[in-house]
Amino acid sequence: MITRKRPAAVVCALLAVLTAGLAFPAGAAAGEPTGQDAPKVDLVLDVSGSMRARDIDGQSRMAAAKKAFNEVLDATPEEVELGIRTLGADYPGDDRKTGCKDTAQLYPVGPLDRTEAKTAVATLTPTGWTPIGPALLKAAGDLDGGDGGDGSKRIVLISDGEDTCAPLDPCEVAREIAAKGIGLTIDTLGLVPTAKLSRQLSCIAEATGGTYTSVEHQDELTDRVNQLVDRAADPVVTPVATEGATECAKAPTLKSGLYTDREEFGQQRWYRVDVLPGQELRASVSVAADRAVNPDYGVLLRAVTVHGREIVRGEAAGGGRTDVISTGLRYPKPEREDSDSDKPAAEAVCLAVTNSYSAASGVKTTPGLPLELTVDVVDGPSHASDVASFGLGRGWWLLGVLILTGFLAGLVWGWLSRWRVAVWRTN
Repeated sequence: MITRKRPAAVVCALLAVLTAGLAFPAGAAAGEPTGQDAPKVDLVLDVSGSMRARDIDGQSRMAAAKKAFNEVLDATPEEVELGIRTLGADYPGDDRKTGCKDTAQLYPVGPLDRTEAKTAVATLTPTGWTPIGPALLKAAGDLDGGDGGDGSKRIVLISDGEDTCAPLDPCEVAREIAAKGIGLTIDTLGLVPTAKLSRQLSCIAEATGGTYTSVEHQDELTDRVNQLVDRAADPVVTPVATEGATECAKAPTLKSGLYTDREEFGQQRWYRVDVLPGQELRASVSVAADRAVNPDYGVLLRAVTVHGREIVRGEAAGGGRTDVISTGLRYPKPEREDSDSDKPAAEAVCLAVTNSYSAASGVKTTPGLPLELTVDVVDGPSHASDVASFGLGRGWWLLGVLILTGFLAGLVWGWLSRWRVAVWRTN
């Protein structure tokens, strides 16, 4: 019996060592403090009378919003301070002046008590007006608080109707908030939106570098709000506005970063990036349909030399079931072995963005569609720490370890089998 246990112990020890090597890779670190203030999110929910409409998966818009909020509250990261503000929740009357003041803080921005927040959401009933502008002003105050913190601040506005309190234009309110320089982003979601609502919510989001999404199903609402809350915990990156050219020779030269632009239907926009030998260009583009478009559309991103030769391309297509499509590309520029210069010359790579969107009947084509371009120039594969030897990805390391593990386990198992047969024959 003792003789039999020893090989089994060897096998267990071998597998334990291999498993430990896989489970604890060198240099792994997570959860380190960033030194920034806690990220803050204020969910601003329209509770006006129109939220009674039953057109979201057979239930009312209000019921869908409540279910989505409950799931979002369960999934909110611990480090995010979250609050909930309502608009149109309390005043059912016809007095416009009173109705346009109907916005209240349902749950204060701060550490989240999930049970308390869910209880507050459960009390909501569709009631009154749609004072989007006043609600945004109050929500900005909820997040700013005069503390001047450096954590990210995000308003997520969910509405099923356009503002009813003009002349306080919510687009102007959003621009006013952006002009304060408090680093606040407003994202908007339209529940079963009309064309007019889509334009208004797009304008609000664009003013602060946020996003607009149209929603017609509850799972879409839940997923999108969860994404936006999670995004608040990510490092803050402020997009830089740029304007692409109609040809490569006139294109703006971009550094690594995040850029926004507008692209007309069926238009091509050009940008330039300088890439040194030994570096790799990584670029991605997203184009959003912020208005009604015809189905079957696509986006093409190409890297081209200044002489017009295509280097590499990325493309994506949509069929009318998504508001945003994205694609990307990578171009590693090899080192020059024959170069004697200490400062090798950079290559100007032209990025061409083309879309095949077409506007639906009666829809305005101006301004162009929102475009977001990400540019990253890093050390090439021969120097980059995120690429394994021989230019292969990390997945090949795991495959190699698994093959080695299987080979060693097979040897040990074969030796054990032969030993057991020998013992059986001897006995």
